[in-house]
Amino acid sequence: MALFSYRATTLTGEIVEGVIEATEEKGALDKLKNTGVIPLWVRPPKQAFMRRFSLKRPKGDLLTFTSEVSALLSAGLPLDRSLTILAEISEAKEMKEVVQGVLKSIREGSSFSEALEKRPRLFSPLYVSMVRAGEAGGVLDVVLEKLTEFQETAKELKDHVLSSMIYPVILLITGGLSLVLLVTFVLPRFSTIFAELGSALPLPTQILIAVSTGLRSYWWIMPLAAIIGWAFFKSATRSEEGKYKWDRFKLRLLGDIITKLETARFCRTLGTLLRSGVPLLQALANSKGVITNRVIAAAIDDVSKGAKEGRGIAVPLSETRVLPSLALSMVKVGEETGQLDTMLLKVATTYERSLREAIKRFVGFFEPVMILFMGLVIGFIVVSMLLAIFSIAELPF
Repeated sequence: MALFSYRATTLTGEIVEGVIEATEEKGALDKLKNTGVIPLWVRPPKQAFMRRFSLKRPKGDLLTFTSEVSALLSAGLPLDRSLTILAEISEAKEMKEVVQGVLKSIREGSSFSEALEKRPRLFSPLYVSMVRAGEAGGVLDVVLEKLTEFQETAKELKDHVLSSMIYPVILLITGGLSLVLLVTFVLPRFSTIFAELGSALPLPTQILIAVSTGLRSYWWIMPLAAIIGWAFFKSATRSEEGKYKWDRFKLRLLGDIITKLETARFCRTLGTLLRSGVPLLQALANSKGVITNRVIAAAIDDVSKGAKEGRGIAVPLSETRVLPSLALSMVKVGEETGQLDTMLLKVATTYERSLREAIKRFVGFFEPVMILFMGLVIGFIVVSMLLAIFSIAELPF
């Protein structure tokens, strides 16, 4: 048995918070429902604490909003009443204002999807399309539940990528600081001693001292060069052509990781939209919006054209050659069996797992390379100093 923190509401809008004991999260939900309250979220205590004090609130608030509206609608409450309760219980000021604005628009005659569409900063076209499909099919609670799952999966994938890069970044920073310390503080003291002795220094030591002196005298060149380089990069990638070329370069450099990431994003989005009842052409247009690489996004335009011509998506996708062969085979099977949405979600799950492994391999390769590089640089510094010391020791006194 484990403890789960929960937040729930009553039919009158009263908020109930506490801890419940259960074997798993689903069991905790069932226990809460049996007590007559409507669970808004149930999480292990640590996750609940992190959720409350997270610094990255906007995306987290959207996930909370989606899951809580879904929970209230699934409990049988009308949309108006559900949003009223959310407006009362929302802790974040920004989200409270958004919910109140959505509620006001609905009371003025707008549909839920139209009210969300007026706030594009928070609700993406993908989000609005799924809500609109749920409204049309009378399954808004089901669609919001799928949206919650979609957002949670995307968040888990993003968190995994970020957490995987923490150690390499720390390694890079500490190594860089160590080199700066050696070059700016340690080496100048040795160079002063060597200059006073007036002995001829070994070539590696001369190179090292020259580099140290140059960095201390012309340190401003490095930040200036970085600023100029950044300005040039921003200028070169300002146009669509420049952005396309940069994305093509990234695809060549990190092809495996980027391809798997975009495949997982595209297939999960398209599969979720199709399962929610969104028409294929509209689903393709919205799915293209989640692809960040312009080379792959441009290929999806060709898929949309093929779908308009009645060719489906499997053949046009295979012609673009942007997705892995396994993904193409699975999509083809799904299209032939009439289970395209199910197969797309399976493709997404497969490549999300594969992406995690690819990132793990990349980080596993990057870490020893960084350690080796830093070791060689620091080793060169140490050997250069030792050579100079040995040469001094050989001087006649």
